[in-house]
Amino acid sequence: MRALSDDEIRESFVNATRLELEQLELPIEHLLLEWDRVDALTWRDRRFRNRGYLVTIVGDRPVGLVLRAASGGGSRFRAAICNFCHTQQPADQVTMFTVRRPGDAGERGDTVGTYLCADLSCQENVRLHAPLAPAEVRKLTEDMRVAGLRRRTLAFVEGVLQPA
Repeated sequence: MRALSDDEIRESFVNATRLELEQLELPIEHLLLEWDRVDALTWRDRRFRNRGYLVTIVGDRPVGLVLRAASGGGSRFRAAICNFCHTQQPADQVTMFTVRRPGDAGERGDTVGTYLCADLSCQENVRLHAPLAPAEVRKLTEDMRVAGLRRRTLAFVEGVLQPA
């Protein structure tokens, strides 16, 4: 991913309300980010607990989405798999996130949802050398895991952008 300025990040959000954009606080980590080692910038909002953000490049332009985490958590005694990084984790560390579609569809309440790592750490998880879960077997190389994450992230973002 190419480096993005603060303004590019803020202007990339296609489904944010005016209030959400005013409240948007960029993560301090983006100042130190090795942009060539990530395919998406993701973070949870520190002030608004159920809000998260995803910014990635689609085509040649940055596209940002405001994510809403479902309230309540999964059982810590079961396992769940993130749909982006395919990492197996305790169920309370994977959360359903919904994304309001941009434009009229989103204003009518149309959303798209998926299960993601609760802390949105998918970029880091695919780059770990050892599996997070004892039962998880990593047969794929890091490059293959990163490519899969990129492919699934883009497919999700493009699905959100499609007319309902």
